[in-house]
Amino acid sequence: MSDNAAKFAERLNRVNAAIALEKTDRVPICPFFASYLQRANGKTYKDIYYNYEEAGEAAVKFYKEHPLVDATTFSGFTSGRANEIANTQIIDWPGKPGTLVPDTSSHQVIELEFMSQEEYPEMLKDFTGFMIRKYIPRMYPSLKSFANISLIPTVVLSTSLIGPLYDPEMLKAYETLAKIGAEEAETARMTGIYMQKLAEAGFPGMMSGISEAPYDILGDYFRGTMGIFEDLVDEDMQEYMEQACDLFADQQIAALQYFRFVDMPVKRVFFPLHKAMDGFMSDEQYERLYWKPLKKIMMALIDMGVTPFIYSEGPYDTRLDFLTDVPKGKVLYHFERVNMKEAKRKLEGIACISGNLSISRMEFGTKEEVIRQTRQLLEDCMPGGGYIFDFDGCIENAKEENVDAMFETLAKYGNY
Repeated sequence: MSDNAAKFAERLNRVNAAIALEKTDRVPICPFFASYLQRANGKTYKDIYYNYEEAGEAAVKFYKEHPLVDATTFSGFTSGRANEIANTQIIDWPGKPGTLVPDTSSHQVIELEFMSQEEYPEMLKDFTGFMIRKYIPRMYPSLKSFANISLIPTVVLSTSLIGPLYDPEMLKAYETLAKIGAEEAETARMTGIYMQKLAEAGFPGMMSGISEAPYDILGDYFRGTMGIFEDLVDEDMQEYMEQACDLFADQQIAALQYFRFVDMPVKRVFFPLHKAMDGFMSDEQYERLYWKPLKKIMMALIDMGVTPFIYSEGPYDTRLDFLTDVPKGKVLYHFERVNMKEAKRKLEGIACISGNLSISRMEFGTKEEVIRQTRQLLEDCMPGGGYIFDFDGCIENAKEENVDAMFETLAKYGNY
């Protein structure tokens, strides 16, 4: 076994052991670096969308220079060109013609309502038809001719039934789809190359799949935050919401079945939690509409031998009791704003925890503040194992001296 292969196995085992609530030689270190990988090497977040080789080489260089990291959070590239061709409406991104997003920033989500309240029954009754005729044209205006697809059988003695599919406007849409597909294929190819380069350098990835809580799918991509708030205060709408969340849970479970058949060293699915933080909804609503369908996916993954990586965003202190309702040693919870000492107390012996080092302090704070908070997190969360070190969010900007201070502190105080 080569030295890098041995390092890969060592890092992988260290993270897996922590998730299984076993003590390791030291605390696993898996900080969620985003565009900082590029910024640290003179590149920008724009390169992730348009200059794959430069962005990828910057990521590989960064991790090689920081061997204490146990798992990379490099998740690959996003095609700016494909999004331009599709005229994607839900995000703005660095490098997009006319964007206000600086090259050094990550993408910005644009909150739009792609499904009205009145369209719940249609979406639930004919999901595929709704997605093709309404959702796709709204999300990707370059494919607006999909709205005209209507297949109605009457007397079928020729190809007239499929006439809407070969309408001249649809033929143009197919040309657009072919261009999008070509760009996405190249993006996937380059992502694979740099994932492999990181693995060959001895660094496993932190996750090998991504999903979302069904409630977040409904809020992020269909109703928008304000729209889903309107639904939440209407008892009649909550019935539709519950049905939609159950539908999305089943869809996510079906989409994740590849874990049953593909052999891979890392089996973790990342869930960014967007819309259920403290104060977003009552405990009753959280249990019914958020936790229940999310847990349904989590349990299906656990049954496949896959670890759900639950990445909570915002304050989550009032939700901790819900999070205890999982099999022991099978889930990883990340926290942004939580009393970590209390999270450790409630989840000890149940689930591994991570997160909470302030990315704001990394960017604007002093070296001494970073050292102090890093040591406090180790003191609160290390005892007994079941802890992985991480930031409270995805870091884009940071003082180099603060990054160095963090790693130095972890090297000095992170051993068991």
